[in-house]
Amino acid sequence: MQRIPAGFLPPVAMDAGSDTPMYQQLSDWFRRSISSGQLRPGQRVPSTRSLATELGISRIPVLGAYEQLQAEGFLETFTGAGTCVARAIPSDMTTEQTKRVRPTPAASPGGSRRTSRRAALLRSPEATWLANMGAFRVGLPALDAFPSALWSKLVSRHARHLSLESMGYGDPMGHLPLREAVAEYLGAARAVRCDASQVLITTGSQQALQICAHVLLDAGERVWMEDPGYPGAHQALRTAGAELVPVPVDAEGIDVAHGARVAADARAVYISPSHQFPLGMAMSASRRMQLLHWATRNDAWIIEDDYDSEYRFGSRPLSSLQGTDTQARVIYLGTFSKVMFPALRLGYIVVPKDLVTDFYAGRDAIDTFSSMLYQSVMTEFIREGHFARHIRSMRTLYMEKRIAVHEAIGRYLGGRLEVIGTEAGMQLAGLLPDGVDDVAVSRRAAEVGVSVRPLTPCYIGEPGRVGLILGYGGASLVQIDEGVRKVAGCF
Repeated sequence: MQRIPAGFLPPVAMDAGSDTPMYQQLSDWFRRSISSGQLRPGQRVPSTRSLATELGISRIPVLGAYEQLQAEGFLETFTGAGTCVARAIPSDMTTEQTKRVRPTPAASPGGSRRTSRRAALLRSPEATWLANMGAFRVGLPALDAFPSALWSKLVSRHARHLSLESMGYGDPMGHLPLREAVAEYLGAARAVRCDASQVLITTGSQQALQICAHVLLDAGERVWMEDPGYPGAHQALRTAGAELVPVPVDAEGIDVAHGARVAADARAVYISPSHQFPLGMAMSASRRMQLLHWATRNDAWIIEDDYDSEYRFGSRPLSSLQGTDTQARVIYLGTFSKVMFPALRLGYIVVPKDLVTDFYAGRDAIDTFSSMLYQSVMTEFIREGHFARHIRSMRTLYMEKRIAVHEAIGRYLGGRLEVIGTEAGMQLAGLLPDGVDDVAVSRRAAEVGVSVRPLTPCYIGEPGRVGLILGYGGASLVQIDEGVRKVAGCF
């Protein structure tokens, strides 16, 4: 027999002063709750003894109500499984009843209920290309190549030996051993200059951006944004009321001179210098120096999102911008979600020493701290060398996939997709000919199970060249070939 799902019983409305008998009140309540959808077909209900105890009444009226409801077909009993809502009740009947009994919210004069201006800014057109896990989903790593058995073993070990301290409230800055491990890793792999006291653990780069926005910016202050750039950064900075200033990117990265002309008074700049999202170029040394000088002269902050920096194929990984910053103007962000797996929800911020107190308060205000269990496991994963081995293994795998994407594009798309940004990461961008609607192509691809992302939503200002972003990290070689073939049929 199929297992009966457990469920929590909504509060039972009983009136001790009513002339209606208790068993009748109880049976009427069950009928209404089942018809309205509060109680679902197959949902387990409390035993008569438990419900009587909870309601503080005799068991006799509860027995009478259950017997009546079973006779009417609303409840049924299974040996060893207890009493549940009858599974024969059609779910569409309860859905329709729910529609009829649910009160209609009071509408505002404009026809809909009022929300904040910020909520309107955060809304974006429906992104159908994000609705499936097909080939080319951007930001998805090779989950099938992750050492799941090893990770599960470490999780089990730590879960079996949870200390009272680890079960309580953690430090908003994060688990100290993990912060120490992150500081050592960043110093060795990314030339980041920091110690554990400057590392703040987050639930990912998106939360890191939100913390930066709320700590560094006041409403109305201007922020340079790479254009095209990362839509998640647009959303995070808008939550703080920032005015986003689109600054174009070229082969050398963000155009610092253009930004200084149009918004010299900007309070901050968001960049992804090692692997620009979405076009993939690396910021040149001269542009890096220009940006650092501008930030120092104007008392501005640089938010460096080190996106996909672990995977560089054409040369050795580039050093971080933070590592060359001598004036503590750079706030450095990173995440484990792209290297490990997205559901891990662990990232980090490297904060200048004089801002640690403010960032501590910002982290504490947003959601206090990250999962202590996963922080402990991640610490051991790094300390025992598994993290470094995993990165080396993935670098080889992603290089193989990148070659496969190039070959498939040449085979099926010919001159219709100009590939750029191939030196690093788990994705590449391709520019489309003039007149092609990249959003329409992405939506058609989603209909055939392929998740390619259009470039157009990545622009703040007027879109320049349109194109497609193909994330090959989570796609197999077979999916890559089949996915590009399907995309070719969507033009």
